[in-house]
Formats: sequence, structure tokens, C-alpha cells
Amino acid sequence: MSLLTPDKILEISIKNGVKKTSYPILTTLILGFQAGAYISLGFLLYIRVTAPLSEGLSGLSAILGASVFPIGLILTLIAGGELLTGNMMVVPLARFAAKITTKQVIQNWFLITVSNFFGAIFVAYFFGHIVGLTETGAYLESTVHIAQHKIGATFLQAFVSGIGCNWLVAAAVWLSYGSNDMIGKIAGIWFPTMAFVAIGFQHVVANMFVIPAAIFAGHFTWLDYVGNFIPVFLGNAVGGALFIGMAYWFAYKKNEYAVIEGTKKPGAFDKKIGL
Repeated sequence: MSLLTPDKILEISIKNGVKKTSYPILTTLILGFQAGAYISLGFLLYIRVTAPLSEGLSGLSAILGASVFPIGLILTLIAGGELLTGNMMVVPLARFAAKITTKQVIQNWFLITVSNFFGAIFVAYFFGHIVGLTETGAYLESTVHIAQHKIGATFLQAFVSGIGCNWLVAAAVWLSYGSNDMIGKIAGIWFPTMAFVAIGFQHVVANMFVIPAAIFAGHFTWLDYVGNFIPVFLGNAVGGALFIGMAYWFAYKKNEYAVIEGTKKPGAFDKKIGL
């Protein structure tokens, strides 16, 4: 298994951040839709696996559900997709390195947010509502319970939970960049993602699925959803951009760049990544 050092992972992350902002808009929207759907399918699998288990098996249920949820991020990173929480880490890194502009960061986040939402809504409506996978018996009860827990959090609780979530999800993306083979990438993605799900942190794209699924079933309102979306989005942004992106930027490469508007200090790092 070929493993890369953290400073090499940083170089790859910056390259990927630049690449993500360079895609044509249609490509970005298609890949964003795919990622939103993949994460939602992972959450749907979580519900289908855990809902039939009794309350006495709640501990086992949490671990079992958390162990299957990562399929969404695995599909996104290996099959291909643009996920907001991952872009909240790599795109700001490209900005810290002065390779893209702040406008490009905002535009990318906006397009990915919209396309992730449509991918998630597609799964929630057609598979959850039309097929009925989240609207019968224990599956409906589980979907509503999960959505209620997320909506019931205060603004501060949802924000801080969002930080914890994307600290782990961005770490999963980071680890996936550190391996050159599929098994290594899957292992790197699996465990941090499983951890955030088992802990119960809030993920903005996962919430795009489960809360609307409950709404389609006749519970809660879209205003409830917006009240959750804002703090979780902000918390995820802080977790990815600051706790992973900026942390490793300052740890490894910050001094090799002059992070001044539009300028960059030439150095060894340029030679390493061929810039």
C-alpha cells in the first residue's frame, strides 16, 4: 500500500482545489448531483439497516449504521462526485496558496450546494417518498426521529456539531488523497466517516436528504429545514476550511507562500508540484 506524507497530501489537495474550480459549470452540476445522491443513498442504507432493530440494541444499531453510511463518500471520491463538505477543505486551500480567487471559492461552494441539494432531494422524493422506503413502519419512525433530533438542536449546537462533522469528513478526504490504491483510499475514507456518524455530528448534505424525507412524509416544514441548514453549513465550513485546511496549511506550507492578494512567493513548493 503506497502512502503519502502529509506535506505531499497538501500538495495534492491544493491541485485538486484548483481543478475543482476549473470545471465547466455543467460538469460541476452533474458531479454535484451525483455526490448529493450518493450521500443520500448512504443515509438511506443507514435507515434501512438500523430501523428494524429494537431499542435494546441501540448501541449495536449506531455502530452498524455508521459502518454502512460511508458508502456515500466512497462512491463520491472514487467513482466521481463533487461534495460540498470536501470542497470546503480543498478549495480554500487553493485560495490560501493564492492559486484561485475568493470569488472562485464562493462560486464553487454555491454551485455545489445547489447541485448536492438536488441530488439529495431526488433520492428523498423518488426513493424515500414515491417508493416508500422512508415512509412505512419503523423506517418512517426512524426517519422522523433523526430529522427531529437535527431540527431540535439550537443554532449553537448545530454549528458546533457541524464543525465536528467536517473536521472528520475533511480528514477522510485528506486520507483518501494519501493513498494511491483503492483499498487504501476506502480505508482512509471509512473510519473518519464512520466516526462522525456514530458520534451523531451534523452533515449539511446528509441533512439535505433526511429532513426533506421527513417533510415529504408530512412532518416538519421547509422553514424548519432552513433553520437547520444555516448553522450546519457554517459549522461544516469552519470544520473543513479551518480545522483541516488552514491547520495543515500553517503546519506545512504557509511560509513558502506570501498570502497577499494576487501574489505568491516563489520557492521549492512550486518546483514540487510543477507550478
